[in-house]
Amino acid sequence: MNIDKYRIEEGTKLNLKEHRTDDTGDYTDKDEAVKDLQDNIQRMRELQDMLYAQDVYSLLIVFQAMDAAGKDGAIEHVMSGVNPQGVSVVSFKQPSAEERDHDFLWRCQKNLPERGRIGIFNRSHYEEVLVVRVHPEILQGQQLPRELKEDKDIWKKRFDHIRDWEQHLFENGIHVVKFFLNVSKKEQKDRFLARIEEPEKNWKFSMGDVKERAHWDDYMHAYEEAISATSTKHAPWYVIPADKKWFTRLAVSEIIVAKLESMDLHYPKVSKEHLDELAEAKKLLENE
Repeated sequence: MNIDKYRIEEGTKLNLKEHRTDDTGDYTDKDEAVKDLQDNIQRMRELQDMLYAQDVYSLLIVFQAMDAAGKDGAIEHVMSGVNPQGVSVVSFKQPSAEERDHDFLWRCQKNLPERGRIGIFNRSHYEEVLVVRVHPEILQGQQLPRELKEDKDIWKKRFDHIRDWEQHLFENGIHVVKFFLNVSKKEQKDRFLARIEEPEKNWKFSMGDVKERAHWDDYMHAYEEAISATSTKHAPWYVIPADKKWFTRLAVSEIIVAKLESMDLHYPKVSKEHLDELAEAKKLLENE
C-alpha cells in the first residue's frame, strides 16, 4: 500500500474535497485486506515488544474525526493483537472543571505514554481548535483573559503552540502520528440511521451528533486549517478514507507499522557480565 498518498506534507494547503472518502487503494477484495490487517497486527506485536524492552521511545497515536467515522472500531481492531500492558487509550470528552483551570494542552500532557509504551488519544488537544472554533460560545465560557478571547489570531497562535509542543515531544523520544478519519456526510447519515434502527446500537446514538451535522462545512474548514498548519515532518497528519471500515483499519495499521519500523527499535544489548551470569544461572538450574 502506498501510505504516502494519505500523508499531508508540511506546508501543504489541505482541501478535503480532493480526498475521496471511499478510496480503497489497490484493494478490491475485503478478504485480502482483512488478511493483510492480521499480518500487520502480528508485526505490530513484535515491534511493540521491542519498544517496551528498549524503554527509550514511546509512540503517541492521535485519532480525530467526525462522529460515526469509526475511531473506536479502528482502535479496537488495529490494536487487538498488542500486549495491553504496553498500550493506553484515553478518550477526551468535555473538559472537567479541573481541566478548564489549566492551559488547553495540560490534560493531554498528563496523559502522554511512558517510555516503551504506545498511547492512543481518541480525540485530543485538537478539539480546542475544532469544536471550540466551530462553537465560539465554548471559547467565551473558558477561564481565559478577556484579551485572549478577543484575539483574532487565537487559532493561529494555538496552531503554533501545538506545533511547538509536538516538536518538544519528538525531541524527548515521543513519536507522534495523527489520523483524520475522513467519512462522507452521506455515510455518517447511514451509520446514524443504523444506530437508531438496531437496538444493540441505540446506546451509541446521541441527538447532539445529529445537530452537529448542521455545522458540517464549518468543521471541514476547521479541519483543513488545523491539519494544514500542524502536519509536520515529526508529527504528520494522515487523511484516511473512512467510508469502508475494513480499508480504514488496514490503512491505519500499515502506517503504524511503518512508523514503528522507522524508530530504530531493538532489544537491549546484554553485557558480557550479564551473559556470564546467565551461563552461571543455567548451570545452577541444570544441576539442581
